[in-house]
Amino acid sequence: MQIKEAIAVVTGGASGMGETCVRMLAAGGAKVAILDVVDERGEKIAAELGPNVVFVHTDVTSDESGRAAVEKAASAFGTINVAINCAGVATPGKVLSKKGVLGLDLFSRVVQINLIGTFNITRLAIEQMAKNAPNEEGERGVIINTASVAAFEGQIGQAAYGSSKAGVVGLTLPVARECADYGIRVMAIAPGLIDTPMMAGLPESVRVELASTVPFPRRLGRPSEFAALVRHILENALLNGECIRLDGAIRMTAR
Repeated sequence: MQIKEAIAVVTGGASGMGETCVRMLAAGGAKVAILDVVDERGEKIAAELGPNVVFVHTDVTSDESGRAAVEKAASAFGTINVAINCAGVATPGKVLSKKGVLGLDLFSRVVQINLIGTFNITRLAIEQMAKNAPNEEGERGVIINTASVAAFEGQIGQAAYGSSKAGVVGLTLPVARECADYGIRVMAIAPGLIDTPMMAGLPESVRVELASTVPFPRRLGRPSEFAALVRHILENALLNGECIRLDGAIRMTAR
């Protein structure tokens, strides 16, 4: 799929890697709907990027809100053929700490946003994409979900985050196989340490220490590198049913 042909929804599109994907797509001539809960920032980005970009307030954990968002995007642009799920949280917490046992509400919230929210938009996008006319490759759509290296090497305090992202990895192949008959590809990216707004809030000494753990290049990843991989996945029709690590060969330690 060529970028100029893309009609995309991007969850978490008002910041970080999601915003970078929105900007990459818009620069390539795509039509994009930003799906986020941060209204002011989302509306500002949409206004800046012009009529081919719209903002839709979306709670990815809600059936009603997710369905309304996908329908609004499809109504605005005629259809959708790309879904990029970047919405997520990384709330830490030990299973048992000095404060007591990890709250079930915290664990549930992380799983609801990271895993169930991803599946929610994925299923709704598939429903819409299946109606599309196929391109010359027989392709009707592409879905790209965001996992994490924590899915494979979750650290202490990442029981909720690591398991939610492992779930995203686990979705990839079965959903890709299920969607093969529809001509819809399903992929996932597992980023390592990416320099997102979440990272920007850390002390510089911590940022430097984290960067030093990456074998090569010895730095934090750039959101633009995530967006570049998204672009390649969209354009390479043979990529399907796989989770690609984007991590500079890092393997996370226990702490």
